[in-house]
Order: sequence, then structure tokens, then C-alpha cells
Amino acid sequence: QVQLAESGGGSVQAGGSLTLSCIVSAYTYINDYMAWFRQAPGKEREGVAAIDSDGRTTYADSVKGRFTTSKANAKNTLTLQMNSLKPEDTAMYYCATDGRHKGPGWALHPLNYRYWGQGTQVTVSS
Repeated sequence: QVQLAESGGGSVQAGGSLTLSCIVSAYTYINDYMAWFRQAPGKEREGVAAIDSDGRTTYADSVKGRFTTSKANAKNTLTLQMNSLKPEDTAMYYCATDGRHKGPGWALHPLNYRYWGQGTQVTVSS
């Protein structure tokens, strides 16, 4: 059984910062290739940031230079530091783990990850 719990969402004004956390509890073997996704109302789920088992990170162009993801606490905690937030960053943010493929295009593809959290809402006002 694998459980992911996100926290840290909230409401912030444009230009502000938030830090999201995701704690993974696993009673079966999973790898630590992890990612953040987001989904706004009426839009498809999109990849935001990923970090593979070797620590290599991938970011969506829309968040490069503003968001940073990292792993901590024996790799069962994933964080997403979000700076210079924009209204278009408003969405439900999900963490995911147990990524399967490292090839081009897979890091931020939702089909690459087996386990998902329930999400945490981020709202950025202008």
C-alpha cells in the first residue's frame, strides 16, 4: 500500500511564495522518481516538476526559474518551492511517485507515475 499526502497549499497574492510538501508512506517497494502535477478547472493535468532517482530535475517551461523541487528525509518527502507566483499558477497540485520511464518526454507525463496524492489547492490572486 502506498499513500501520498500533500500539504502547504493556500491563497497568496501574485509575486508571493508557497512551499508544498508531499510525504510518501509505502509498505511495498517503490522507486523515488517523483513529480508534481497541477490541474486547473477545465484544463488537463500538466506536469510541473520532476526529480528522478539520481536527483536529476525536469521543469515545465512555464515554471523554470520560479519553482524548485527537492527530496528530503530519506527520500520519502518531496517539496516544491514556488516563488514569484502568478495567477495562472492557480490549480490543484498533486504529487506522484514510482515513475517508470526516464526517456525524453516521460518526466512530466502523468502516465509515467503509478501512485498519486489527493492534491492541495493553490490560489494566486492578482
